[in-house]
Amino acid sequence: MQGTIVVKIGSSSLTSDEGGLNRDSIAFFASELARLHRGGDRVLLVTSGAVAAGFRAMGYAVRPKLLHEKQASASVGQALLMQAYQAAFAEYGIGIGQILLTRSDFSNRRRIQNAQATIEELLRRGILPVVNENDTVAVDELKFGDNDTLSALVANLVRARRLLILTDTDGLYTEDPRHNPEAKRIDRVTEIDEHIYRIAGGSGSMVGTGGMRSKIEAARIAMRGGVPCFVGRVTEPGDLVNAAAGTGRGTYFDTSEHNLPMKKQWLGFHSQPKGLVTVDEGAESALVSGGRSLLPAGVREVSGEFHPGDVIEVAGVNGQIIGRGVVNYESWQLQAAAGLGSEEVLRRIEVPRIEVIHRDEWITLAQSLRTKDSAH
Repeated sequence: MQGTIVVKIGSSSLTSDEGGLNRDSIAFFASELARLHRGGDRVLLVTSGAVAAGFRAMGYAVRPKLLHEKQASASVGQALLMQAYQAAFAEYGIGIGQILLTRSDFSNRRRIQNAQATIEELLRRGILPVVNENDTVAVDELKFGDNDTLSALVANLVRARRLLILTDTDGLYTEDPRHNPEAKRIDRVTEIDEHIYRIAGGSGSMVGTGGMRSKIEAARIAMRGGVPCFVGRVTEPGDLVNAAAGTGRGTYFDTSEHNLPMKKQWLGFHSQPKGLVTVDEGAESALVSGGRSLLPAGVREVSGEFHPGDVIEVAGVNGQIIGRGVVNYESWQLQAAAGLGSEEVLRRIEVPRIEVIHRDEWITLAQSLRTKDSAH
């Protein structure tokens, strides 16, 4: 899917403060997306806004807090949202298709492959897919978080050329520019480390109120999948084309990684780990830098109950998760084999293969902690 651009627009950009859709904003973003579409890129939109669009129509005075109220609002609002998009894109002769996803869709390899095939067919036919979380069935603990994470997972799924996350600030700043006029925008980030997360802030910070931390996490997921990401503002005609071209008003998150095949995406971002294994320094280096398999000799600790074919997480000596893989041992077998040489393991227990995790069934998730910032 080369030449595909994924654009994520949040609910605050599409709805009014009092609830309901802002038709002028939807018309503006449709015109910007149509510019990209006319320029030859295949465009995919990840949208929020269903709950915000629907709670007034449900008769609620303010945005509801109870799960069943939010889900009911989403069921009404999603129809209103798609109706508004359909009318807006019709002005440019562009048809749209609706894709509703949940986290469980991504954790099921067959279902997400079906979603990928559907998106590909829509794009091939010149239809613009509009993706949203299925808020009518998603529970809070499994939600994507303002669809930032959803947009990154979708961008990886379609192997996008770039992910554009639109927000109300023009990128990531070294400090809160409202409080420090000397704060500078960070134009480019090549690695996301704890310093970047601290800048992104939490509740009460400039970026926390705008959800910048969730956007940083989405950028990290996209980068690991080989998709560069832009986080910034689009308010004037032509801004979205500029953002896609690399000259937008925001922060660019660059990556040297290659696009991940579907199997590796599922393993790294969607699978449900059944256990945790801690390894020594030699095994950590072999897995992260050497492209090697994990052998029993490098295993220090084993926790959880798992079986051959399950996915487990692997932590280094400092406790940081370094990756995931498909295990070839029962949990009790690995506890018995931990720290032993391969010949000794084969004398003691019967296993289908000596590797705890074969390199073909492994994905590295840890990144080196360095950033390259250039202030604007």
